[in-house]
Amino acid sequence: MSPKPDEKLDPRVIRTRSLILSSFEALLAEKGFETISVQDVTDKAQINRATFYAHFPDKYALLDYTIQQAFMAEIEKRTLNVCSYSEDNLRNLILAVVEFLSRVHTGCAQPHQQFESLVEGTIKKQIFDLLSYWLRKSKVPTEIPATVATWAIYGLASHYSHLKKRPSLDKFVDEAFPLVAVNLEQFA
Repeated sequence: MSPKPDEKLDPRVIRTRSLILSSFEALLAEKGFETISVQDVTDKAQINRATFYAHFPDKYALLDYTIQQAFMAEIEKRTLNVCSYSEDNLRNLILAVVEFLSRVHTGCAQPHQQFESLVEGTIKKQIFDLLSYWLRKSKVPTEIPATVATWAIYGLASHYSHLKKRPSLDKFVDEAFPLVAVNLEQFA
């Protein structure tokens, strides 16, 4: 039930959706996803449940939409969504995913397995779609290399975001880069 990016929305709809999202993000920082209810979101946003359900079918769709929007903003900020494959773009993508996941884990109170699984699915889909877009002009099949690179990028970012003592971000990305790039070298 997420809106399409080019969908023209009434300003009231945009304002209400923004209110729902900001209330949800504040609740995520206060308590774990599993304990948040739709009623919590509607109370904090000061809207009724029917209004919430006009925008999202449930809290899972709200989480998915929130993560999609935040991660896409990160990708767009770095203009990775309008590029093609290069080593620099791949390095920037790894950096973006590591930074994003680290922020998600820092900004969310008590991230549990269910929350992490939902975030993982959403982000991996976006990474795969972006890599597929980058490799779209290739004359060789790209599904397997894009899949392997997606899992590697997400896995490395997840590992970094869970480390108690993290190395510098640049050092980590320098170490992670060749592990991901080896799957995509044929496209350079």
